[in-house]
Amino acid sequence: MDVTLREAKPADAQECGRICFEAFGKINTEHNFPRDFPSPEVATELLSMMIAHPEIHVVVAERDRHIVGSNAMDERAPVGGIGPISVDPDAQNSGVGRQLMQHMLDRAAARRLPGVRLVQAAFHNRSLSLYTKLGFDPREPLSCLQGRPLGTTLPGCRVRPATIADLAECNRLCTRVHGHARSNELRDAVQQGIATVVERHDRLTGYATAIAFFSHAVAETNDDLKALIAAAPAFLGPGFLVPTRNAELLRWCLNQGLRITQPMTLMSLGLYNEPRGAYLPSIAF
Repeated sequence: MDVTLREAKPADAQECGRICFEAFGKINTEHNFPRDFPSPEVATELLSMMIAHPEIHVVVAERDRHIVGSNAMDERAPVGGIGPISVDPDAQNSGVGRQLMQHMLDRAAARRLPGVRLVQAAFHNRSLSLYTKLGFDPREPLSCLQGRPLGTTLPGCRVRPATIADLAECNRLCTRVHGHARSNELRDAVQQGIATVVERHDRLTGYATAIAFFSHAVAETNDDLKALIAAAPAFLGPGFLVPTRNAELLRWCLNQGLRITQPMTLMSLGLYNEPRGAYLPSIAF
């Protein structure tokens, strides 16, 4: 297949959104899982935002000047977060996905990123096989959770909106847990008014850019994460991701009435530090 890659433009968002909606919908339906995107419009809105963001690189694949797929890499952190990657169902299994992924790996190498990561649907054997062959290592099984907002609090924990003044302490916490900060993602979430922090004994012990599919959280303990989850007004998108091996936190979520919607896998290539604290990854990492 004669495919060329180029940087995405704002005018590409609608077609990329359509393909993203259809591609993810096809694989989810085949495996009897709920759709990640409820409509083409939602996928288009996401791709439009990513294309417009100066720190997110989006590339499209074209055949005969028609878009057949796209991929993105979030470059707001020292580690690149890849995805969503999607290929038109009519063009799948022809090497387009490999080209889109290899482009991002080449870009990461050119920019000297110490590592890249992604999250893939654990039931999607083809993507797991492709990413493993490209050098990614499976790092953490994840469970996507969804349900009604809990609307409750935890004793001794105070959750409030995050402010710009909290960035330094949040970055120190993230570095302590992961070995690097995600300061630009947090900055964006604070500016959007969706980030929160949790305090115990008048000390910041955790933060969340939101409790959502495209957001992450970092905390000292599971209780801090529980407080952030309990205070969330909604779980945006398909849900939020909990490391399945954190059985204590997962069990608490299930006992609150939340349900597991799908299994996923966090994968990395290059720099990876085993987390030293409690965390929720985003769909990027």
